[in-house]
Amino acid sequence: MKVIVPQNKLKEGLSLVERSIGKSLSLPILTNILFEAKKNFLSVEATDLEIGVKAWSLAKVEKEGAIAVPASLVSNFIRLLPEGPIKIETDQTLLFIETKKQKVEIKGGSSEDFPIIPQTRNDHFISLPSGLFCEALSQVVDIPATSSTRPEISGILFSFQKDSLQFVATDSFRLAEKTVSTPKIKVEKEVSFILPQKAAKEIINIFGPNEEKKIGNQEFKIYFTPSQVLIESLMAETPHPQVILVSKLIEGEYPNYQEIIPKKFETQMVLDKNEFLHQVKIAAIFAGKTNEIKFKIQPNKGNLIIFSQNPNSGQHESFITGEIKGKERDISFNYKFLIDGLSKIKNPKVIFELSEKNGEAGPGVLRPLDEQGYLYVLMPIQTN
Repeated sequence: MKVIVPQNKLKEGLSLVERSIGKSLSLPILTNILFEAKKNFLSVEATDLEIGVKAWSLAKVEKEGAIAVPASLVSNFIRLLPEGPIKIETDQTLLFIETKKQKVEIKGGSSEDFPIIPQTRNDHFISLPSGLFCEALSQVVDIPATSSTRPEISGILFSFQKDSLQFVATDSFRLAEKTVSTPKIKVEKEVSFILPQKAAKEIINIFGPNEEKKIGNQEFKIYFTPSQVLIESLMAETPHPQVILVSKLIEGEYPNYQEIIPKKFETQMVLDKNEFLHQVKIAAIFAGKTNEIKFKIQPNKGNLIIFSQNPNSGQHESFITGEIKGKERDISFNYKFLIDGLSKIKNPKVIFELSEKNGEAGPGVLRPLDEQGYLYVLMPIQTN
């Protein structure tokens, strides 16, 4: 291999792939990044066998070739180089990197030992703005819980239906559903799949709005097969891939989450979102080991009283006012779950609805006021 590439382009490519590096002791090759020079491009790629990411940069390729090199070593070195052209050469399993003022030699390995990232492209794909996609995905991505007995809830349900896109995530204690309706999404055939949480986070990291990477808000394509998904973003200069992400899908059927979402509510509150969030965060300081904070709802006074207590530190009580109607009641929630749900709502006003099931406190539901498309369901803490 003999190639010249701008430092900033190579640095950007490495930053896109390095989070997908594997950490397998039994397969040390996964701790490497594969460099490959071909035609007018230099590509870098990494994989942990579940997720694979490959990024390309335009380059002057004098001799094609490939080599696998230690990821942390080469990334740290390239990151510290000044902007300007970098000359890269290989001699068997040695990688030479040269600038105007320095030259280094890095011991690598054979490219033939590096796992091949499958790149399946077919007629089943969807094209849409990456910024819109990633912003919606970010509202549910933190919720799934790792489960060996229920792997389905370890991922996020993606559902593409005509001109809408829906994400669903749950950990059995809470659930979030985000729906985006836009004519920019065109689906010829309805598709749904369960994507691992790690892959979803990498999609946001790579394709989400980011000034440094300058990829967010571009159009990207999503290709589907029964076992994997491939996301591809093209270069601005030429119709060639800039970065692809490939991920395995989680097998199985996602739970019928619609049964969890209450259809009827006994109490409804319309509250200032920032004030509510602020008071919950204060109450959290005094919560005990169970993360419990208690609510007393007084519709006749328009008050929501918030109480928390820790036998080792003390107690806290505050109240906020709002438009409250329905039954007066006492109920407890996990403050961490409340903070997570409120933090994802952008609207200044939030609706907080409480249900009943068989005479007992049922799930609570948070949603933005006068805005369709997002809801957050959380189970109460049963104190009896």
